Amino acid sequence: MEPILEVRGVRKAYQGFLLKDVSFSLPRGYIMGLIGPNGAGKTTLLKMILDLVRPDAGEIRVFGMDANREGEAVRARVAFVHEEPSFYGALPAERVADIFRVFYPTWDVETFRGLAKEFGVPLGKKLKTLSQGMRTRFALCAALAHEAELFLLDEPSSGLDPAFRRDLLDRLSGVIEGGQTSVLFSTHITSDLDRVADYITFLRDGCLQFTLTREEVSERYALVKGDPGILTEEVRALFAGVVVGEFGFVALTDDVRATREALEGESVVVDRATLEDVVFYTGRKGKGGMRFRGESA
Repeated sequence: MEPILEVRGVRKAYQGFLLKDVSFSLPRGYIMGLIGPNGAGKTTLLKMILDLVRPDAGEIRVFGMDANREGEAVRARVAFVHEEPSFYGALPAERVADIFRVFYPTWDVETFRGLAKEFGVPLGKKLKTLSQGMRTRFALCAALAHEAELFLLDEPSSGLDPAFRRDLLDRLSGVIEGGQTSVLFSTHITSDLDRVADYITFLRDGCLQFTLTREEVSERYALVKGDPGILTEEVRALFAGVVVGEFGFVALTDDVRATREALEGESVVVDRATLEDVVFYTGRKGKGGMRFRGESA
């Protein structure tokens, strides 16, 4: 079956930033987590999928269509929730929803109203008077009200309380059950992805670090802890990142087997790495430096 989303060699340059030759695909019926530190290029990528920003090179296909040439048709079948939803703030939430209906042929008024009641969104109030968390809830109501086939979520958990965030994750898991809908979910709360993501795509400084299944990430990455005295140049080369403290070092390896073999006989501890560990430690060298493996000082 054709992927619901294909990103092929996409490039985008801004002053001081380059999103460089990013490629990955998302099958139908799955959730992909998009991770990386601030400034990695996650939001830029999501905007290019929606044809809100044009790539300098490469191609993006959604539902088999060219996202840049058929952007309007693509957007009608996509739900987008941004970290800081921007609406017609001077209008009541219900009136803004009426405006949205024009753009989505499959918009279901009863579904929207039911979700608004369930999520506690006061439809009669002006959006600018609502908290960020409540505006996000409104955006989620709109996203779920028109039978979207692809959900693009850019930090949707910001401002949401833990209980509602858990409910949202359960709902997203339900959305994909039919095998036709997919979710691309950018978030800094990586524990959410540990719960629901099938695939993980990691961007750093505009570069694609990997796109793997969640199980592959767990199998490939680990934290290594030990005495700094063993950190020869050869040992450092084993790691995707390392931080040295007063009492030892913590390093991230992306090849657990090779690292165990190379450090056999050394007094080290090898623990499972979380997604947060992968984001935090990748590229770190020394106590505070941020250099990639193999990069000269």
